[in-house]
Amino acid sequence: MALGAVIRRNQPRFGAERSGLLQQARLAGPMPWVIAIMVALTVMAAAAGLALSNVASNASSAISGGLTVQVVEAAPAERDRQAEVAVALLRNRDDVAEVRRVPDAELESLVEPWLGAQAGAGLDSGDEAIPIPALIDVRLRGPVTERRLVDLRAALTASVPAAKVDAQSNWLGPVFHAIHSLQWLALGLIVLLATTSAAAVWLAARSSLGSNRDTIEIVHLLGGTDSQIARIFQRSIAVDALVGGIVGLLLGLGAVFLLGSQFAALGSGMVAGGALGVVDWLAIGAVPVAGVVIAMLTARLTVLGALRRML
Repeated sequence: MALGAVIRRNQPRFGAERSGLLQQARLAGPMPWVIAIMVALTVMAAAAGLALSNVASNASSAISGGLTVQVVEAAPAERDRQAEVAVALLRNRDDVAEVRRVPDAELESLVEPWLGAQAGAGLDSGDEAIPIPALIDVRLRGPVTERRLVDLRAALTASVPAAKVDAQSNWLGPVFHAIHSLQWLALGLIVLLATTSAAAVWLAARSSLGSNRDTIEIVHLLGGTDSQIARIFQRSIAVDALVGGIVGLLLGLGAVFLLGSQFAALGSGMVAGGALGVVDWLAIGAVPVAGVVIAMLTARLTVLGALRRML
């Protein structure tokens, strides 16, 4: 005999048609709100992790073939001469795609916040207190390897003794390590939140089973099976999880858009590289769906396991 039919036939004894075993009204208990909070936090953690992944990927692509050549020479005339020689040598190499000497005015604006206006003005004067090197931005054809870096250094220092060559990726290495650490932190938060949500559903299911133990025993006597009883709990938890998931998704998206607008106001190229794409938004939209699936599976396994020990 189907459990639903038993409940319908025994309305005075079992309560409501759909959830006689579960008297809690929708949104009256804590479960939907607990799930909403977990989903909102998961959405924010997932968005942060995906944005960091995009930042690292875009930055890595942008600097994969990048080199920086510094001509460190105190005498301005000699520094300019060696810088021009370095630019000419680099432009004549087949493995170099682009060469650009950073203008003195741009260098002045870069160092002024740290060294002051006089240091920047010293670029054009013969008496500068702090020597500022000439800076050349180089883009190779293909990624920078250690062998290519050694060859380029040898070719430059033969004619430009004051030249120092560094891969741009080496400068940003600590930044990439920090980004990867934050990505693992975001993933850990997602796993922790999913585990916490499952634990909350487990506690709710156990509590509901305990408060409806007598009714469950009567349903068993009338022919109801463990699977039928589990489906009732599973269906109720699914509705709670769906409502909580939608609310949590809206809250999480609101926080993501707010934080995104704040970071966009910084005007940083690296921050702009963290913009979320279509696939990223689809992954974020799947968070409440995953929450519903986790809640349903947890409720079903919890109820079935408890019923086997109960009866």
